[in-house]
Amino acid sequence: MTCEQKFRDTYRREPEGLSFCPYRVCPIGAHVDHQLGKITGFAIDKGIHIAYSPKQNGVIELSSLQFGKRAQWHVRAVPEEKQNDWADYLRGATKELYQAYPLRIGLSGVIEGSLPIGGLSSSAAVIISFMKALCQVNGLHLDDRELITMAKSAENNYVGVSCGKLDQSCEVYSKKDHLLYLDTMDDSYELIPTDPSMKPYEIAIFFSGVERTLAGSKFNMRVDECRSAAYALKAYAGMEYGKFGETHLREVPYEVFLEFKDRLPENWRKRAEHWYGEFDRVQKGAEAWRKGDLDEYGRLSFESGHSSIVSWETGSPELKKIYEIMTRTDGIYGGRFSGAGFKGCCMALIDPSYEEEIFKKVEDEYLAEFPALRGKYSAYVCHSADGVKI
Repeated sequence: MTCEQKFRDTYRREPEGLSFCPYRVCPIGAHVDHQLGKITGFAIDKGIHIAYSPKQNGVIELSSLQFGKRAQWHVRAVPEEKQNDWADYLRGATKELYQAYPLRIGLSGVIEGSLPIGGLSSSAAVIISFMKALCQVNGLHLDDRELITMAKSAENNYVGVSCGKLDQSCEVYSKKDHLLYLDTMDDSYELIPTDPSMKPYEIAIFFSGVERTLAGSKFNMRVDECRSAAYALKAYAGMEYGKFGETHLREVPYEVFLEFKDRLPENWRKRAEHWYGEFDRVQKGAEAWRKGDLDEYGRLSFESGHSSIVSWETGSPELKKIYEIMTRTDGIYGGRFSGAGFKGCCMALIDPSYEEEIFKKVEDEYLAEFPALRGKYSAYVCHSADGVKI
């Protein structure tokens, strides 16, 4: 059933609007945006749809095809504390929007996610899709940067996830058949077109069958470890530093890290090693894409995945297994965990002519290792896509 069908069944009328926000993949540039790094990424042609109609009384009433419980609140009376259910992301989005604009009109909506949850930034996608719909019924027009900032703040301030702006930026700025190359320090970005000479590729998504939530994972701790490394490095080098929460590795020159890294606790050093390595990989990856060198871009993506395991120290046993299979499978240019890397999925750039063999090999070897996940594991082919739209 689609969200439009569910809306008709529930409200006995047609929805007045349909909002869509794509999911995203980030082949190179993982775990760096919260430290003001650079990223590369795509929006994909799967994502979150919301069928909706305005409610003049200001009430927001939402249901989801993925979750059973319906959620309700008023645009001007969002609960101060999160309710620990799927709708917290949207309560946070309402709160952020109401703090900036005089909301009057609510909406009835049905939400549909087109892939399993985990690793493709479904949280950012549902927030952005919802915010576009809520803005539309209230006659508001946010520019792209404001939409990204508000969506990020909803996760940071209400849900309590210390994410950066990678997910939101990919889901708003992206353009079909282009690679997004974004500097999260100043929000400058480039959409690098796919070179006509580049080898053909598709985006494969391999779901481990294990779902995850960032708020309950070690994601926030990793962010704090990065900040701690940056704070300590500034102190050792005699650099000025202010509030802990406003400290980023981007402000610490690589030479300072090399000089003082042996003074850092091992975990802080490892997180910083990943950050500086990933910063370099992103710049090299953007240049490889610009030249149409998919083999080099893929190699750097595999390298990014390795760093996430060794230096960032994420990856459930399931995701590590999928990644390991991918690295020795013909027809896969490169890939890595998608998302935080604690559960969720892996993504890969693949040669379309190898698609059938790739999917069979990954599934057979993965389920031989984790037979209990048969029926939960799944794989999909996706393509690059434009960002959010009504």
